[in-house]
Amino acid sequence: MPVGARAAALGQAAAADAGDTEAAFWNPAGLATIPNTVIAAHYSSTFASNNTALSAYFPANRLGVLGVSAYLVDFGSQEVSVGPGGVIGRISLKNIELLASYATELGSHFALGVNYKLIQFRQDCSGDCRTLRSIVGTTHGVDVGLQFAAGADDNLRIGAVLRHAGFKLQLENKDQADPLPTRLQVGVAYRVFLPQPENSPERMDARFLVDLQDALSGPTDPDARIGVELGYGQIVRLRAGYAFLHSETRGPSVGIGLRFGKFAFDFARVFYDSSTFDEPVYLSLELAF
Repeated sequence: MPVGARAAALGQAAAADAGDTEAAFWNPAGLATIPNTVIAAHYSSTFASNNTALSAYFPANRLGVLGVSAYLVDFGSQEVSVGPGGVIGRISLKNIELLASYATELGSHFALGVNYKLIQFRQDCSGDCRTLRSIVGTTHGVDVGLQFAAGADDNLRIGAVLRHAGFKLQLENKDQADPLPTRLQVGVAYRVFLPQPENSPERMDARFLVDLQDALSGPTDPDARIGVELGYGQIVRLRAGYAFLHSETRGPSVGIGLRFGKFAFDFARVFYDSSTFDEPVYLSLELAF
């Protein structure tokens, strides 16, 4: 599931995006340009789960940017019954991910970012659990990303990231272990400044983003993602995108970002081409110090 309203609104074209805590979940190299200490909360409600992420990132002078994130995917709970009306317990399914991130700028054009990730799947049982016990599986993974910026205002950014590389997730035994969904994603973001209104204190700009993502586990065609963003400085950002995915969750997206001083709010809505699933909404809140 996508994390963050900004990336979701841009059709998940985020490999070359930067300067935001969402970069931890897309390309950690984008964390390198975070200017101030920032804490953030991201929430989404999808057809399958309710998802919450909390993040905190800290620029450390010339050392780079350090921080952590915690991500919970809650699939809800289900009653366990024996016979008609005989409820004996309840099971709940969750995915948990803890990230430790580091990003730094390499000279004036390049940025490098790395995530270490602790990943856990949980099936928790309450009540009479003789027939359906609790199960916990834990594994480890990494994300490694690079970005290149060019132009007087970094108008052109190119990003590449290897995501979810790590050990298989084992629940029952080694033969049933599942590989992580390792992905390679590359993207380009280009920004142009628009004519500035007379006596306006803020510059207007437009950004165009294109990404390709491919699974490393088999011979599949890459997914394409495109996004466009119009902005009045950082005060108002209007976004739209389209995720050309090889699944029923492909479709367009729209969103808006608002910033009031040190506080930022982002909202996104995704519209699936298929009517099979409920369409998700995304909310993100950030506070800079």
